[in-house]
Amino acid sequence: MAQEESPKIEYPCRYPIKVMGLDVDDYSAAIVDIIRIHAPDLGDEDISYRPSREGKYLAVNVIITAHSLEQIQALFNDLKASGRVAMVL
Repeated sequence: MAQEESPKIEYPCRYPIKVMGLDVDDYSAAIVDIIRIHAPDLGDEDISYRPSREGKYLAVNVIITAHSLEQIQALFNDLKASGRVAMVL
């Protein structure tokens, strides 16, 4: 049985990212700052927030203009290295 190949992403493209972490201190601002390092053209209209049911966690949802797989990987690595992120999707 042949393996299916992953769909190829054509860059640049709009790329959604969801970052979840504890909603403490300046969590959301810190996450957006990290994202803007890798996607400086991120507009406020491309950012939304969703608290968990109990309000302990906050999801920061963004849609960036991705220019390469390397850009996305570097962004994910920096988010994870921040120590403030529980999950990146």
